Amino acid sequence: MAKKHYIIPGIPIHGIADRGKGVGRTAEGMTVFVDGAVPGDVVDVFVQKKKGGFAEGRVEQLVKASPDRVEAFCKHFSICGGCKWQNLSYEAQLRHKQQVVEDALLRIGKIQIGEFLPILGAPETTFYRNKLEFGFSNKRWLLDGELASLPEDADLSGLGFHKAGFFDKVIDIQKCWLQSEPSNRIRNTCRDIAHQQGLSFYDLRKHTGFLRNLMVRLTTTGECMLLVSVAKDQPDLLKNYLDAILTQIPELTTLVYCINTKLNDSMFDLEMRTYHGKGFVVEQLGDLRFKIGPKSFFQTNSLQGKRLYDVTAEFAGLSGNEVVYDLYTGTGSIALYLARQCKSVVGIEEIPEAILDAEENMRMNGIENATFYAGDVKNVLSQEFVTLHGRPDVLVTDPPRAGMHEKAVQFLLDLEAPRMVYVSCNPATQARDLQLLSAKYDVLKVRPVDMFPHTHHIENVAQLALR
Repeated sequence: MAKKHYIIPGIPIHGIADRGKGVGRTAEGMTVFVDGAVPGDVVDVFVQKKKGGFAEGRVEQLVKASPDRVEAFCKHFSICGGCKWQNLSYEAQLRHKQQVVEDALLRIGKIQIGEFLPILGAPETTFYRNKLEFGFSNKRWLLDGELASLPEDADLSGLGFHKAGFFDKVIDIQKCWLQSEPSNRIRNTCRDIAHQQGLSFYDLRKHTGFLRNLMVRLTTTGECMLLVSVAKDQPDLLKNYLDAILTQIPELTTLVYCINTKLNDSMFDLEMRTYHGKGFVVEQLGDLRFKIGPKSFFQTNSLQGKRLYDVTAEFAGLSGNEVVYDLYTGTGSIALYLARQCKSVVGIEEIPEAILDAEENMRMNGIENATFYAGDVKNVLSQEFVTLHGRPDVLVTDPPRAGMHEKAVQFLLDLEAPRMVYVSCNPATQARDLQLLSAKYDVLKVRPVDMFPHTHHIENVAQLALR
């Protein structure tokens, strides 16, 4: 019987695989996926799992460091798992992300591409997110060596991100580099006030405790929203807590709370109650303003989001006379971004709340040539729909990670829009869909955009033309 845990020495790491792991091969040709390794490293690997022709593990020892390896800047790096590529130079990250898209489209998908443009890197590689969520837990993740020195009655509560693979434990985050100030001060102050007031942190196994989650939203316009989620309707406790937060964090422009008595942390089906301020924040992208509530879906990197939309607009090539369809429109941000450059735009989105946001944002920007529909794209798109709105001159699609449903792809092939722009957050499913669309479409241009530095996530925009 094969040993489950053992060490494979001297594995050269040649690339990056799914979820940001380094990938290498043994002398016998077995593929090994390694947490904590970057391309160019040579590492001894502690094997945690072996299955068929591959193994998974973590770096036991760094034998030879890659020339692209850098020192991670976050003190939580080794345990958090959120920004897995902090130990890889940003230039190398962009190089590998470009390679991931090229491999997915050219090597695996066999897509013919006219022009492969270089990846658009992010000007800000830290503090770039406008939204972060944190969890309260009465069981924080204990650091190496900490357990031995803890007294029996030690407070083990924490506020931060969930530890990967441990639903009931959070890493007690002191400084996160993903969101600019006052984000860290908000989180740390909320933790301090909770301790001062003797409030209980949630137990995710027993479903007891008072404080559950925090969400912080910041905008480039300087507005700041905090959402507090609690597990019980205890008005006095809540009022004392929220009043103290407002006193100690005067920058908050709006404070919202919800009471979540369910077993899961999802907040989309809960009533949001505004305690202070207007209950939403306003973000600006180009000359457009977007109203963002506690439940709104919005591009989490505002600065790079605008650049993604600029690439989309460039690929759409609008002159002012086009009918545009925007599939999987979310809160209508791409549709509204294109609205002033075309004759009319129609957005379709499955989530009704997102469509309410889209319509609100349309009104706020004085846009009158956009229409939005709530429903599944594959069901909403029909001949009647096309008769009502006109055949699209340009079709924009920005589906979720799973890509487009085959029925939707088939309808697009029948629809024969002269031009299409496909925005994707998953090059693998994009390659699959482009392969199906290649029955009638040529891919003229492709441009990857890095929305999330130090992570393996990558957006890619493709411009298609009807043959």
